Amino acid sequence: MASSINEEKKETKKPVVKTQKQKFIEFWKNLLFTAVAAFLIKTFFIETSRVPTGSMESTIKVGDFLFVNKFIYGSSSPRSIPFTDIALPYFQLPAIHEPHRGDIVVFEYPGDRDDLNAAEITNYVKRCIGVPGDTIEIVDKVVFVNGKEAHRPTHIQYINNYCTPKGIPNPRIFPKGSEFNEDNYGPIVVPKKGQVINLTTDNVEKWRIIIDRELGRLAVTVEGNQVMIDGKPVKSYTLTKDYYFMMGDNRDDSADSRFWGFVPRDKISGEAFLIYWSWDPSIPFSDFFNLLGSVRLGRIAKLVH
Repeated sequence: MASSINEEKKETKKPVVKTQKQKFIEFWKNLLFTAVAAFLIKTFFIETSRVPTGSMESTIKVGDFLFVNKFIYGSSSPRSIPFTDIALPYFQLPAIHEPHRGDIVVFEYPGDRDDLNAAEITNYVKRCIGVPGDTIEIVDKVVFVNGKEAHRPTHIQYINNYCTPKGIPNPRIFPKGSEFNEDNYGPIVVPKKGQVINLTTDNVEKWRIIIDRELGRLAVTVEGNQVMIDGKPVKSYTLTKDYYFMMGDNRDDSADSRFWGFVPRDKISGEAFLIYWSWDPSIPFSDFFNLLGSVRLGRIAKLVH
């Protein structure tokens, strides 16, 4: 009697043999789960970014691939359709903290100085120099924030020994019509949400593109001695966003806020914190073995700060 019970137990413990169809379904379930998990991590926690230009040399080199912490500044749902310039409506979670001075920030390029929108959706990597309300001034290449010399990054570099004197304007500099140049700039105050701007025909060019971008259209015009917004005369405008001032560590070879202006808070997506891969991008992918041989092992897993 006991032996028959044991035999029955042994029979119930026999492994279930899955059919090919069950294996196929399970494989695709696991693949789908992995894809969803990867999508959620990339969307809300960690994103990757490639460095295409030398504006942050030698803190970050061309060919470095970065991990970007999206959670710290407030994760958001996808802002555009991948591999296109089609923007999407999105929502954003609360931030752990706002960007700090000195953070290496990844953000969506707001566009050239006089353009309402960027020609294409592109992510930039720069160092945050000024936060809302800060006064920025550059004197003979030296950056001052609120009257004090700003911290100089460890790998800051200058490739041009010549310094453009104060009073010699660069026509490409932001804001339009200023007397600034890239070596002697400001003082200029970084705008902040709720700030009331008194508008006159003398200062409208300084604020025109910021207001147009906030409203999402070419709304600011001048008729005679009167500033107009959407055809209505105005004397002031209240800003609806916070802004940040960004610069590259390669100070003489960086297209940054000195040239195209402030970065609105809603364009900032995360903080770069780790190099996970690095190689020489000048070598074409078709020459794969030489490209593989150019891997910079010393930069992999290096924290950026």
